[in-house]
Amino acid sequence: MKNHCHYRGYVEDVGGSSVALSLCSGLRGVIHMENTSLGIEPLEGSVDDEHLVYRLEDVKAEPLTCATPHSDHHDNQASPGHAEDRHRAVMHQTHYVELLLVVDNERFNYTNRNQTAVREEMVQLANFVDSMYVPLNIRVVLVGLEIWSVVNLINTDGSAGEVLGRFTQWREKELVPRRRHDSAQLILKKGFGGTAGMAFVGTACSRSHGGGINAFSNKNVVSFASIVSHELGHNLGMNHDDGRPCRCDVGSCIMNSGATGSRNFSSCSADDFEKMILNAGGSCLLNVPRPDEAYSAPYCGNKLVDVGEECDCGSEEECEKDPCCEPKTCKLRAGAQCAYGVCCKHCRYLPGGTVCRSSTDECDLPEYCNGSTALCQSDVFKQNGHPCRQGQAFCYNGQCQHYDSQCQAIFGPKAKAAPEACFKDVNSKGDRFGNCGYQSYGFKRCESRNAMCGKLQCENVQSNVIFGIKPSIIQTPIDGTTCWGVDFMLGSDVPDPGMVNEGTKCGENKVCLNYVCKNADVLNYDCDVEKKCHGHGVTIKTATVTMAGRLHIRTHLEWRRKEKSENLILILNCVNIHTDFWGGAEYFKHLFKPCSLL
Repeated sequence: MKNHCHYRGYVEDVGGSSVALSLCSGLRGVIHMENTSLGIEPLEGSVDDEHLVYRLEDVKAEPLTCATPHSDHHDNQASPGHAEDRHRAVMHQTHYVELLLVVDNERFNYTNRNQTAVREEMVQLANFVDSMYVPLNIRVVLVGLEIWSVVNLINTDGSAGEVLGRFTQWREKELVPRRRHDSAQLILKKGFGGTAGMAFVGTACSRSHGGGINAFSNKNVVSFASIVSHELGHNLGMNHDDGRPCRCDVGSCIMNSGATGSRNFSSCSADDFEKMILNAGGSCLLNVPRPDEAYSAPYCGNKLVDVGEECDCGSEEECEKDPCCEPKTCKLRAGAQCAYGVCCKHCRYLPGGTVCRSSTDECDLPEYCNGSTALCQSDVFKQNGHPCRQGQAFCYNGQCQHYDSQCQAIFGPKAKAAPEACFKDVNSKGDRFGNCGYQSYGFKRCESRNAMCGKLQCENVQSNVIFGIKPSIIQTPIDGTTCWGVDFMLGSDVPDPGMVNEGTKCGENKVCLNYVCKNADVLNYDCDVEKKCHGHGVTIKTATVTMAGRLHIRTHLEWRRKEKSENLILILNCVNIHTDFWGGAEYFKHLFKPCSLL
């Protein structure tokens, strides 16, 4: 940012403290210390530039809640002390959330259609949110800002769930191809009754669900930052604290179901985030944001590598443990090639071909260090619509979406999908146990053709729910089969994970998208191995390519084999590549699972 007026720091001689301040138009900000948090802002109407300093816990806000029943949360939660010990293994490594904010037209009009004012307000917001996540060793970096200055690009009428669905669909189609980010949050002027916002859980790295919506109806950025932190927390795998044995240093923490204005995360939130990371749900959070993409206040010591810096290990005290980076200059020490990144070890680049991101699914592909950079390459997975599970399912956003695996994720390894009759009968009811989504006037009944895309129905259930959150369960006897369904009732700000996943194969050449069973042609899958490999296509696990120099790879690039040549053809349009990247010869070893001619 040019001419920035946003700052981050700490209170001198107060361990664990953090400060986020803005000097754009008066002094605004938050000061976090161990047992209290303070807010500061200009005193409205003052002619002498007076400022108001207050305890954040004393702020009275309108009651907002996501109405999550307290009795339906974790029944196997570890004790707070044990949770803290367990999350240490994850928390010692800094995770980076590349945040993109979208401001709707009504909010833009509310600020007198002043783009500069909106931009400063949103950078200030991101600065405050970042300060709340620092204790979890999570950095929230604003990498994009979009203002709908003419008209809203989605319909914002209806319930929070409907607006969230439209926003995440728009994000996947329009925003993800334009700008790399981990989570997008829509900032709305309108409210949704008593609901402050809504977001998907554990989807920060998802192309289709990595987002949330947030109602910002006033001018108090400090209080609103708590709401955005809450919804972003859902994206990071955090569930509500209510009814769980959480340790919270204040009366209530950020992930409480009510919008309390808290600035602290509980031990449960830290434990939830750890579980998401250990379940390979946060691979994108290890990418260090590019200096030229960050809307942040650049200074040496903020633990973010800004433009002109080679590294940034933080304060001088923190840098005493860093052998690679000079704390006062943010330059590499003599002999060091790197100071951070998963492809950096002992200040040196890891060899090309070293796995930096393992495959998490048969539809996912591993990524490798290229030997010349500290950063892992962009996440790559098989194209949406690629057959998986022996042709029984489709790949969708790096995962093989199949009814059986979804049932097993909830009910254990012996569970499987119930017969189609269960889906048609239960999902035609239009209640919380059987529906095709939620509308402003209630649950939506599934048409018969869309029943396989509504509530998930399972059978052969022989164990308790293993999902981690205790749901309400319904058993429906149909044609000699017991159909098992669930309702997690996570509240109005969290979509129900008991629904059939997007991208699930709901019939021959059919796929579930937004609770509708659509023709799979909408996935634009164009990697037919029979056609592209002349009927001799196979999937190979390794491929070694010897080449000189570097090659710039883009989607749809092919290497063709001449007759009587022994070189492999690598058809790279069998995978999705989010961004262009550079890589040397060793990088391609064990990289793709492409088609090849035999």
